[in-house]
Amino acid sequence: MKKKRLKAIDFFCSGGGMSYGMKQAGIDVIAGIDFDPDVKETYEKNVGAKFIERDVFKFKEIELYELTGIEKNDDDLILIGCSPCQYWSIINTKKDKAEKSKDLLKEFHRFVKYYNPGFVVVENVPGLEKKADESGLNEFVKDLKVRGYEVNYNIYKLNEYGVPQTRKRFSLIATRINNKMISPEKADYKPVVNDFIGVHNGFPEVKAGHKDKTEFMHTVAGLSKENLEVLKNTPKNGGNSVKKRKFWKGSGFKDSYSRMSWDKPAPTITTKFFSISNGRFAHPNENRAISLREGATLQTFPKNYVFYTKSIQATARMIGNAVPPEFARRIGKAILDSLKTK
Repeated sequence: MKKKRLKAIDFFCSGGGMSYGMKQAGIDVIAGIDFDPDVKETYEKNVGAKFIERDVFKFKEIELYELTGIEKNDDDLILIGCSPCQYWSIINTKKDKAEKSKDLLKEFHRFVKYYNPGFVVVENVPGLEKKADESGLNEFVKDLKVRGYEVNYNIYKLNEYGVPQTRKRFSLIATRINNKMISPEKADYKPVVNDFIGVHNGFPEVKAGHKDKTEFMHTVAGLSKENLEVLKNTPKNGGNSVKKRKFWKGSGFKDSYSRMSWDKPAPTITTKFFSISNGRFAHPNENRAISLREGATLQTFPKNYVFYTKSIQATARMIGNAVPPEFARRIGKAILDSLKTK
């Protein structure tokens, strides 16, 4: 018998972290959908799949068939929904700006009900589960079970799955193909910063404000004289800033102006990882924040993944918003493994 090839469509795809990981697992990614036209080039050139620019609130279910040719009730289809998660994040974001994003799971649910795919994947912040009624998660799970899906979801510590961060994520995998509970497999070890960045990993020493005009993008944000002095007086390899309290007054990020540790996982790589004032994003040894490429590498993007953006902020936003490709690969592999017969 000819081996079946699973195919996937990635809603809220951004720069392609989830899609790339799924592709690495051996899944055929047909298309990614996002309302941001600035991610199109990055997505298409790295993932090699079609980019569909749509606002999901205005996107009709039948349009997806017209654009991709997918059919209803396709056992080999995976629909993926990794919606922007600022509204449900525990990080202190302005909720009024993120208000519209709180209903994205409900919009994704429309397409799941219409196409009834063989598999469904949802990835988001843990807050999605903590407020399961308000986020639409309870209704989503209930509907999947009523229609015969086996649903498994959990909060995963990504450091246990090959990602060198303390990052925690909510992930759901559902299937109506069989009654197997699908979960990604843990890695053999818990990676740390030293496994991914540093001169020994191909990252030359650079100074704050360094501009790398190559596709490697070892670009670093500049520092004021005052902040540079703060870093110079911060102990290497995990040190906390002795002058931090001058800047931190009970709000914001308590680990700001502090260094990563070589022998520990990095903190969660956020969209502001290029700034030492937004978390423990200072290099373990050098007097600077981590570079764009170092942030991408700690997110498990390969070094040849090119980000086609116009600013440090835009690049960091794309990297920080991404599903780490290694975790996505493990989700894809778990889905493929679930189809194997013993």
